[in-house]
Amino acid sequence: MTKKRTWLAAALMACVAGAHVWAAEVWRPEARWRGFNLLGMFQDYGQKAQFEEEDFQLISELGFNFVRIPMDYRFWIKDKNWELIDEGKFAPVDQAVAYGKKYNIHVQLCFHRAPGYTVAKPAEARDLFTDEEALRVCCRHWAFFARRYKGIPSKELSFNLFNEPGEVSEEAYAKVATALVGAIRAEDPARFIVADGIAWGGRPAQSLFKLGIGQALRGYKPMSISHYMASWVGTPSDDPLWPPPCAVSPLYGAGKAPWNVPLVIEGLPAGTLTLRPGVVSGKVRFRVEADGRSVCEQELTPGQGPGWTNVVYKSEWKITVAKCLSDVTAELPQGAKRLAVSVAAGDWAELSKLTFTGRDGQAAVMGFEQSWGKTNGAVRFCGFGAKPSFQKAEGALDGKAYLRKEALGPWQPAFDAGVFTMVGEFGAFNHTPHPIVLAWLEDNLSLWKERNIGWALWNFKGAFGVLDSGRKDVVYEDFHGHKLDRQMLEMLRKY
Repeated sequence: MTKKRTWLAAALMACVAGAHVWAAEVWRPEARWRGFNLLGMFQDYGQKAQFEEEDFQLISELGFNFVRIPMDYRFWIKDKNWELIDEGKFAPVDQAVAYGKKYNIHVQLCFHRAPGYTVAKPAEARDLFTDEEALRVCCRHWAFFARRYKGIPSKELSFNLFNEPGEVSEEAYAKVATALVGAIRAEDPARFIVADGIAWGGRPAQSLFKLGIGQALRGYKPMSISHYMASWVGTPSDDPLWPPPCAVSPLYGAGKAPWNVPLVIEGLPAGTLTLRPGVVSGKVRFRVEADGRSVCEQELTPGQGPGWTNVVYKSEWKITVAKCLSDVTAELPQGAKRLAVSVAAGDWAELSKLTFTGRDGQAAVMGFEQSWGKTNGAVRFCGFGAKPSFQKAEGALDGKAYLRKEALGPWQPAFDAGVFTMVGEFGAFNHTPHPIVLAWLEDNLSLWKERNIGWALWNFKGAFGVLDSGRKDVVYEDFHGHKLDRQMLEMLRKY
């Protein structure tokens, strides 16, 4: 066995040896963590890594007790060589830890870009989950952190292994997490450790329960609210809605069976149905049927003619994808007990908005949650004056019920097992209408408080935060030279 493989095996053994003890004696914070992500080392674009004392002072002054520090390992290596850790580049991290102690704020260090894995661009050249060399290097980095900060109590400092593993298997994640935890505990057995859940924090990794570590989820559901108009993910919805939409998008053609289920709307009177597509994949044919009779068929070919934007040719599938800017319209002269909207031919197409206009000019709007691989049940038209006008036929979900099912439901195994759980990131981009943001935040925060779950808003200063967020629909308050979103702040302080 080579020296490198021996070192990795030792890390694994160290974790396995201590797992049974730690599973019963995991340290937990006395107070629920509530705070913010600070981005001074978030992504290395060649800028100076730094953390401002003012952030810690203001966070403490406003009544919060926690910061998560997402970091890019490229900040502390020499000459772009991930084997060469430069101790001289740790001054900003040391300073953040010191500021935390000074202002009684817990600091959590996270590898947002870890050796071998990141959700950011560009992707890592080697894969932490399949490449033993990448895993060895990542273990080496965490071992360095553990040695450097040994002696600082978990009351003041914790480690978050790395940010948002994707759709990896339980087995693959367990191997990686076991090695990383082993590397840390070999140097500092007392350090409190948190691992993000699988599927970008969407569900717990049950294979990690035996390690005696915490796990972190995300508070970004639905992304039509949290990331509305965010350029790095596209535009999930033309009209963010809360309580959440009663229908999901895209609609799929026969090639995507069994997802090729039509959107069914019950109880529409006579009027005009206007569909606003979103992103369309390849040539598709929309079909609208009223009580089994076709009332509209329209073909859409991405990128051909006016009315298209964001046109991209996907060479791996030999298909053009683009966002549609024109509408599909269907007349319902007699109304419909059962209306069915489908992709009758082609790949798939999003729906951004559905508007139904009655004969008297009243209008009702249905928004959509963009969620890949889901299908719709029947939707019922409840009337133009109803709030909302469209509801699921089996009953409406209010905001808290939606979040309880979609966001917290998958985490029930962790709750049942007594695993320490927190929300490592949440927030809404500054283009989402502020009243919707506040209502959505309150539903999330109240649920987390009910379960005694701590949280960290992304971010403190900036487009998701309470300071200098640049929202156009907020009357800001001057606060220590910054623009304070007082309504958001009070919402956070309430919970």
